[in-house]
Amino acid sequence: MVSPGQLPTYAHPGDAGADLRAAEDVVLRPGERSLVGTGVRVALPSGYVGLVTPRSGLAARHGLSIVNAPGVVDSGYRGEIKVCLINLDPEKPISLSAGDRIAQLVVIPFVGASFTAVDTLDDTPRGTGGYGSTGGFSTSTE
Repeated sequence: MVSPGQLPTYAHPGDAGADLRAAEDVVLRPGERSLVGTGVRVALPSGYVGLVTPRSGLAARHGLSIVNAPGVVDSGYRGEIKVCLINLDPEKPISLSAGDRIAQLVVIPFVGASFTAVDTLDDTPRGTGGYGSTGGFSTSTE
């Protein structure tokens, strides 16, 4: 179900993300966030999830991102998909018009998990290493 002109669209054949568009005009001042409607409601099949992700061009050129990226659209949800946008540019406001592409919807299958409380976990080479533990980052020269 969509508002007129709001149907998600793929930019190119084979793309994973379908563009979601703003259903309203919005201006985001530097550092400001806003929950922006898309006019889209979906009925995903059981066993699928929709992930709402930022559009890379908006992030790179304007500092526009999504606060809770990726947003999760569960198969049982029937409300309008809304996107919590944030302007990360420290100086410039961002003006969006109704119909502007603001995010992408990626629909993928998922496998649910069963959770069990245990006292210990099996050992792995990684162990308890968390943030930054696998390397690939620069180090300070100070």
